[in-house]
Amino acid sequence: MADKKGTGLYTVWMDIAEEYEDFFNRWYNEEHIPELMSVPGILNAARYEAVRSGPKHLACYELESVAVVETDAFKNRPRTERAKEVGPRTRSMSNVYEMIYPKELTPEIAGSDMAPVLQIGRMDIGPENEEEWNQWYSGVYVPNYEKVPGCIRGRRWKAVRGEPTYAVVYELENEKVSDSPEWVAQRDIDPNTARIRPMMTHADGSPGIWKKTFQL
Repeated sequence: MADKKGTGLYTVWMDIAEEYEDFFNRWYNEEHIPELMSVPGILNAARYEAVRSGPKHLACYELESVAVVETDAFKNRPRTERAKEVGPRTRSMSNVYEMIYPKELTPEIAGSDMAPVLQIGRMDIGPENEEEWNQWYSGVYVPNYEKVPGCIRGRRWKAVRGEPTYAVVYELENEKVSDSPEWVAQRDIDPNTARIRPMMTHADGSPGIWKKTFQL
């Protein structure tokens, strides 16, 4: 069975005026995602809409590795007439990430599909605290949340393109998981959390929650 996840992630966040939303959604679902899925090394993709935070629209592409975005097939895709019409009407930002937690891609992760819901945090950390913070985040903070019912997994990422530098993506069964008592209980269960968590600076609107709306 072909892998559905790799060690790279390409995210595109978009808002568009309401009067163009139907046209935008048809273009994205009928043309744009199929076009990107034809690029070698793009393993899977799905679209999401914001439940909490924003931008409203999020597209996530699982990459075999971050090298995919440097290939001719990715960079030199033809631009269709519909794409030219949509482009000026969107406000967008994108990121390319390399997976840093877990350290290796397991068969379970590689074979898993796009999650129904994503909770995404995007953050920066000062260099003086980066090593300790990363050890805590990957060794304690994410593993504790992965114990919560409804949390499929958490993965951490470092940006190779875009800002801020770090991201965490929790794959959830539904949009209520991070409101559950079990999730709240894990938030401060480690005695070091109260000291280490304030070291990071979240991007505006982080963390946010997005629910899947389309997948080929």
